[in-house]
Amino acid sequence: MSEAVMTRKATLIAWSDDLDKIYPTLILATTAAAYDVEVTVFVTFWGLLAFKKNNRGITGKDWMTKALSVMRKGGTKSLKISRLHMGGMGTWMMNKIFKKEKIASLDSLIEEALISGVKFVPCQMTMDAFGLKREDLIDGMGDPAGASTAINVALDSQINWFI
Repeated sequence: MSEAVMTRKATLIAWSDDLDKIYPTLILATTAAAYDVEVTVFVTFWGLLAFKKNNRGITGKDWMTKALSVMRKGGTKSLKISRLHMGGMGTWMMNKIFKKEKIASLDSLIEEALISGVKFVPCQMTMDAFGLKREDLIDGMGDPAGASTAINVALDSQINWFI
């Protein structure tokens, strides 16, 4: 009697746009995919801003969401570290260290994740709240979905991380 092969699944919740939280999210997602794990990254709240196109500029549907997009530009090129930012010096140092140590850039990790089949699901509620449209986000993002979709995917996963 042969046993059915169970698909291994992982769900990651990316809620922060801090440089030092997006890196682990992408590293864990790409590593899991390399182990033939089906990976879904549900991208919500500030985390969604990390997946905004770098050249998008001001987004939003009214003065408040437009002001928010000025204060929190989004995109991989504008992310800051969560601690010791020091007016940009800490983030600059971290980026220099990563480059010196030949650590992949966020853009290349996102590209690797997409090639590896990692599914990125943007949170519809966050998109609505921030006034973001699909065209504001990087290419390769899946269809926007709500919390119930994230819960259903997580219920079917053996690994669930909130980063």
